[in-house]
Amino acid sequence: MKNVLFILGLTALVACGTAKNAESVAGKSYGKVAVDESKAVTADQMMKQFDPTKGEQEFTVHGKLNQVCQAAGCWIKVENPGGEPIMIRFKDHFTIPTSTAAGTMAYFHGVAYMDTTSVEMLKHFAEDAKKSKEEIEKITEPKVTMMFVADGIKF
Repeated sequence: MKNVLFILGLTALVACGTAKNAESVAGKSYGKVAVDESKAVTADQMMKQFDPTKGEQEFTVHGKLNQVCQAAGCWIKVENPGGEPIMIRFKDHFTIPTSTAAGTMAYFHGVAYMDTTSVEMLKHFAEDAKKSKEEIEKITEPKVTMMFVADGIKF
């Protein structure tokens, strides 16, 4: 009976801790720039407006997080209904809590541009995302994609 009560108590403690961590970013902002939600477009709209021939382009975007760097909270991926998730790195390496749950809605401000991500960096991102060794070893080619560097994020 003691074991059952201990397990139930531990389960409740973990569940409450998880709920608290998942909610901990609600209403908070990170980064040097205050994000103006009224200027936000969806990730899909940004992709339609983005012109890869024009260099850096400033956007305020809102979208649903589908992945957060589990090593330090230094990058996120945001759902993109029109294609691959959008990788968002944080300027000056500011971080958000690693416990930020997938599915969390966020507003972020920064610049989008085209760039080549090296094999080494792609593997680093995969390690941060806790991908398996097999998945990481499959990364053998650099990737040219739109990059986004955020200087502020608001939940």
